[in-house]
Amino acid sequence: MLPSHSNFSGKIHGGYILNLMDQIAFACASKHCGHYCVTASVNKVDFLHPVEVGQLLHLRASVNYTGKTSMVIGVRVESEDIKTGQINHCNSSYLTMVAKDDNGRNVNVPGLIINNAEGVRRYVRSIWRYDEAKQRKARFNEQTFKSEDYVKLLKEHNIKLEDV
Repeated sequence: MLPSHSNFSGKIHGGYILNLMDQIAFACASKHCGHYCVTASVNKVDFLHPVEVGQLLHLRASVNYTGKTSMVIGVRVESEDIKTGQINHCNSSYLTMVAKDDNGRNVNVPGLIINNAEGVRRYVRSIWRYDEAKQRKARFNEQTFKSEDYVKLLKEHNIKLEDV
């Protein structure tokens, strides 16, 4: 990592790391399906450990799930101190990539071949994340959400409720 990649505190800028994660997810997804892919979503990203200028960054990507035209790509980022050899897990995330044809239309992707327990775990975890996101979206739908059902919950948090 170069000084030009750092933020005001001298650490590597999180946005730069996200850019690298998107690039590696694109390469992984495109290689799997043989088509150009675009990013549809990025699942939660927690920055677990800062990356220092001068460290090496290792990014690993895997296809964790395949739908009809989309894939979930798991990306793991680790930093390595080149002097000590110490490796730190910096972050992991899941990017949903959609395959496109030459005209920009969605195109079917090949299914995933799973040949070990880790592959099963990753696939099932992707199914659960998808189901949880669908439930969250339905629970907080603008047409059906009733704020009065949650006012009591909000009173336990660091906010001031006015006229709710």
